Parts: sequence; structure tokens; C-alpha cells
Amino acid sequence: MFFKKNLPAGPIDFVIVGLGNPGKKYEGTRHNAGFAAIEALAEAHGVRVNRVKFKSLCGELTVGGKRILLLMPQTFMNNSGEAVREALSFYKLTPEQCVVICDDITLAVGTVRVRRKGSDGGQRGMRSIITLCGSEQFPRVKIGVGQKPHPDYDLAAWVLSRFSKEEAPAVVQAAKDAAAAALLIANGQIDKAMNDFSR
Repeated sequence: MFFKKNLPAGPIDFVIVGLGNPGKKYEGTRHNAGFAAIEALAEAHGVRVNRVKFKSLCGELTVGGKRILLLMPQTFMNNSGEAVREALSFYKLTPEQCVVICDDITLAVGTVRVRRKGSDGGQRGMRSIITLCGSEQFPRVKIGVGQKPHPDYDLAAWVLSRFSKEEAPAVVQAAKDAAAAALLIANGQIDKAMNDFSR
């Protein structure tokens, strides 16, 4: 891998970020639900997310006349803000022009919830983004990955665990729904995204 430099700062209108951890070790884990949504979005539109920039894997698509940057930070979850801050700074975008897709352990598996803004809710990737960008104004799409089996269960072990065969179909659909919701937000239809996908 290498970082490509001196790429043109074209008119990117919006950024869609999916959170997760890089590497095969983490593929398919609960914490990588955001990555799954970006992959679903890329597959649906026939684009690749394989360009290395902003400490991330990047791809681009154009929907509704808007040029959208897809971002999968490779910084590991807890430092996701480094990648988001770099991308927004480079394209001179505001937090409102960036939707974040992430996992949420307070929601049932397969649940999707859209929010205009807010606190990190305990999600450390979201916390990093809010802290480093200095704003809570990021719209976000949360994908439910289920609560810990019991209160004493180690949180890190839980979010880095994989979904069961029974849970898998709901997670695949949630990733697709989250991707569709993020596209609506990118096209200025957050109310529709909230109505259609929050459940």
C-alpha cells in the first residue's frame, strides 16, 4: 500500500463514512457494520473503494448530480476522526456534509436508526470524529449489532465478535438499508431517510 499524493481536489459534495477496523482479522465483526454498509453501497453502484487517501480506503460515486466520496478509515476504530478530519479539511466540507455509518450495541441486530446529530452515544469511533472535528453536527446512520449477552460480558470482546448464522440475514439487509439511508441524506433528504429506515 502507498499513499497517492497530489490528487486534484475536485468538487466533492458529500462524504459517506463507514466505521470499522482494517484487516481480515476484523472482517464480519459487529464493530465493522459501517464497513459492511460502504461495501454494500459500492457494490450496488458498481464502484470500488480501493484508493488510499486520508488514512482511508476511498471510492467515489455520483448520485443525483452530487459527487460523493466513500470513506473507510484504516486508522482503527478509536482514531476514525483522523481520517474524517483530513477528508473534510481537504474538500472544505462541513460536518453536515458528512454522514457517518456505525454500529450500535444498544439496538437490536438488524435495526437501522437515522439521527441528524448528537453525542457519540459511547461509540468510540464517533467520539473520535466529534472530538477531532469539534462538532456534534454529523448526521449518522446506526446499525444495531445487539446488546451484550449479559452485563459482565467484556464489551471489546462483544463488538469484535462475529454475527451468528441466524443473525447474518438481518445484518446483510441492515447494511443495504443503511447505505440507502446515507444516500438519501447525501441528497438532502434526511427526513425521508428517518421516515423510511429508522425502526
